[in-house]
Amino acid sequence: MKTGLLVPAIAVLAACQQPAAVSVDKAWVRLTPVTGAPSSAYFTLRGGAKDETLTAVAAPEAARAEMHENLSNGGIERMADLKLVAVRAGDRVVFEPGVKHVMLFGLKPSVRAGTTTPLVFTFASGQKITVAAKVVAPGGSAPAD
Repeated sequence: MKTGLLVPAIAVLAACQQPAAVSVDKAWVRLTPVTGAPSSAYFTLRGGAKDETLTAVAAPEAARAEMHENLSNGGIERMADLKLVAVRAGDRVVFEPGVKHVMLFGLKPSVRAGTTTPLVFTFASGQKITVAAKVVAPGGSAPAD
């Protein structure tokens, strides 16, 4: 093999490899239209080289945060707590309106549309990731990246 071809081949292989650790992107918070009601946070988890498990999401600007999933059974909608969320290697898990989400109770008044607020993700491996979630107004859509 010619040496000139080896460098581009290595670059292509490196670009195809998945990240070493789980990551979080596209984080955003939709404010509630009802005073005192919880707001919701959404995001995408991207699996790394190994399986991982999300154990908690915290919001320093909220009194508490809870992971939930909307379920439908025979036309009856209900919400269930999520204690753990598996993130398979190389896969992704999307938290989006109407499905998985994090409810944020007691958000501070300083969290307003057009700002960002931190979300802290804790994983079973001990890894913690803090991201700045974009805040949108009640009824607003996910921000364009």
